[in-house]
Amino acid sequence: MTSTVIYEGDLRTVATHLQSGFQIETDAPTDNQGKGERFSPTDLVATALASCMATIMGTKARDMNVDLKGMKMEVQKIMKPDPRRIAGIHITFSFPETLVLDEKQRIIFERAANTCPVAYSIHPDIDMKVVFQWNVAEEV
Repeated sequence: MTSTVIYEGDLRTVATHLQSGFQIETDAPTDNQGKGERFSPTDLVATALASCMATIMGTKARDMNVDLKGMKMEVQKIMKPDPRRIAGIHITFSFPETLVLDEKQRIIFERAANTCPVAYSIHPDIDMKVVFQWNVAEEV
């Protein structure tokens, strides 16, 4: 078993990761009768995609002796009504100014990100857009 989830009432849940005991609370979003004081379950899906991509890139970076610390992902989740569902997940990666990679390295990291298990698990009807804003050294 991976986790337990308890419904606390008032559209809030508490999920407990069984191996670590770490907890995450969720709320329904304000546009769906909730308080919006925590991540919504659909926020977690979009955020999980970015986290998974970063983790797989981190694994590859470790193998390549590259430090990705400080890499940032901005996540946008787009919802559709009737039935209410995730219509799109857009992620923009930005990197520390000190990180400048060559084209081959950038391709390796982009491919790694796009092959993370969550990306493979996202339904093909969901519009997934991923942008990598690489720092590119200027040619002299």
